[in-house]
Amino acid sequence: MESKSEVSQESESSEDALDVFDAIIIGAGAAGIGAGIALAHSGVGNFVIIDRGAVGSSFASWPDETRFITPSFPSNSIGMLDLNSIAVGVSPAYNMRIEHPNGSEYAKHLQDLAEFFELPVRENAEVVQITNTEGVFRVETNDWTISSKNVIWAAGEFLYPRLGGFTGSELCRHTATLANYSDLEGEDFLVIGGYESGTDAAYHLSKRGKKVTMFDKDDPWGLDASDPSASLSTFTYERMREASFEEKVTLFPESAVTSVELLDGVYELKSDDGQVFRSKTQPLLAGGFDGSHTLVSNLFEKREDGFPLLNERDESTKVPGIYLCGPSVRHDNHDFCFIFKFRQRFAVVAQSIASSMGIQTDDFVQAYRDWGMYLDDLSCCGQECVSC
Repeated sequence: MESKSEVSQESESSEDALDVFDAIIIGAGAAGIGAGIALAHSGVGNFVIIDRGAVGSSFASWPDETRFITPSFPSNSIGMLDLNSIAVGVSPAYNMRIEHPNGSEYAKHLQDLAEFFELPVRENAEVVQITNTEGVFRVETNDWTISSKNVIWAAGEFLYPRLGGFTGSELCRHTATLANYSDLEGEDFLVIGGYESGTDAAYHLSKRGKKVTMFDKDDPWGLDASDPSASLSTFTYERMREASFEEKVTLFPESAVTSVELLDGVYELKSDDGQVFRSKTQPLLAGGFDGSHTLVSNLFEKREDGFPLLNERDESTKVPGIYLCGPSVRHDNHDFCFIFKFRQRFAVVAQSIASSMGIQTDDFVQAYRDWGMYLDDLSCCGQECVSC
C-alpha cells in the first residue's frame, strides 16, 4: 500500500480548498475494502478509499505459488461466514470455486467486491503526507489533497518486510520480494525464519528437488498451541509431511542467526550456537513484516511490543480520529493478524465513525454481530482447543 508517508501534526490552519470526506480509508487490500463495505453498511456514504497501486495489489505481489493457509468453504448458509471473507454474506469459495486461493486470485476477488459494492476507490494515489490541524486530517497524495475528521489506516503489512535482525541481513533476499520459486537458481537454500512464509518457501523449493536448511530462533514447527497467530496452520503441517519436504528440508529450531557473510562467492551463515553453514545461493529471509503502521507511528502511542496502542474502537489514543484496521491490530495479548480475525473489527470502527455523525447504528451492529463480524467483547478470545 503506502510506502513514502511523511506524517505529522500541525497547529496552523490551511485555507486551501480541499475535497472533504466523512472518512478516508488508506489502503485497498482486504482491510481497506472490508472496512469500506462496513462503512457503507453503517450509513456513512461520503468516504473514499485510496491506494498507491490497485485494489488488492499487495496480494497480487505474493509469490505465484503461495496460497492462503486458511481454507475457504461456502458455509454461509448455516450462518458460519467463510474464513476468507471480508464482508457479510460473501463467500470467496462460492465465488471463486477455490479452497486455497493464491494472491492473484484473491486480488481479483477484492476487485470484484469493490465493483459489486460500488466502493469509491481511487487507485495510484500514493500518500506523501498526513497532517492534523485542530482535529481535521489533511491527506496529500501524489496528485490529490483531501481532508476528513476520520482516517482509517488499512495499508497492511506485506509490502513492508522486516529486513534487519542480524549482521549481514542485507545480503539476504526477503521472500516477499519473490515473483515465484520456480525461477530461483541454485540447489542448496538457507531459509531464515520458520513460520508460515519460511515454511512455504521450503515446501515449494523441496518440491522442486532443492535442498533446504531452515532456521528459527524459536520452534514454530513443534509449538503446542491452537491459536494460528502463534502456531503453524494445519495446511502447513500437512505439507510438511509430504515426502519431498521430509527428505529435502532440515530444520534447526531454537537456532537464531547471528550473521551472514559473502566470502569469495559463498554465503556463510552463523547461528548463535556457533554452527556455520555455507551455500552458493543467496539466503532467503522470512522474518516477518514491519508493517505499514510504522509510517504513521507518530500518530499513535506504542505498546510494549511496538504495535500501535488503540482504544476499544481501534482508534489512536494519541490523536483522535485516526483508526487502524488490518493485521497490525492488537489488544492486550490478542493478535488480529489473519483476515478471519481482523475482519471482526471493521464494524467496530464503522460504528464509531457513524455514531459520531449522529447515524443510528443498532440494526447495523446487530446484523454484523449475527455474522460474527462485530467483536467488542475480547474476553472470549484466546481459548485453546481441548486435546483428546
